[in-house]
Amino acid sequence: MTDRPASRADLFALLDALGVAHRTVEHPAIFTVEEGRAFKVEMPGGHSKNLFLKDKAGRLALAVAHADTRVDLVGLGRRIGAKGRLSFGRPELMTETLGVIPGAVTPFALINDSARALAAVILDKALLEHDPIWFHPLENTASTAVSPEGLRTFLAHRGVAPVILDLARPNAA
Repeated sequence: MTDRPASRADLFALLDALGVAHRTVEHPAIFTVEEGRAFKVEMPGGHSKNLFLKDKAGRLALAVAHADTRVDLVGLGRRIGAKGRLSFGRPELMTETLGVIPGAVTPFALINDSARALAAVILDKALLEHDPIWFHPLENTASTAVSPEGLRTFLAHRGVAPVILDLARPNAA
């Protein structure tokens, strides 16, 4: 990729080149899970919430959860070896790292080389039980569906080996 953040067209071109089937639905800008519920009723599958996290040592992580998962941030921090408590990263740091604005956080942001600053990408088991799974395509005015395997293909291409956990109970065996 280049120094500029990738566009939706860049993402779709990469998904096509990887053979990852995808479908996109346009909608008004959605900034939170709750704002999106009414629009997503007609979009079967697993919907996500994506948390850009930082520990006290400045290590960054992206937690990709099912929209209805109550993420245990304390347990997740322990499980991934975070220094101190996990907190939400500042919007400016998120944009600098992922190349997206607040409300558009997505694992597809890993298309950007700047996202290599992430120390961990964690996928929620509950989300991966759905097919398709939906994410913003680098902007929050649309949602793009891929299969769980399609997401794994994309992440592998970007050199990301995600940690797969039950984000509601990250310390469960």
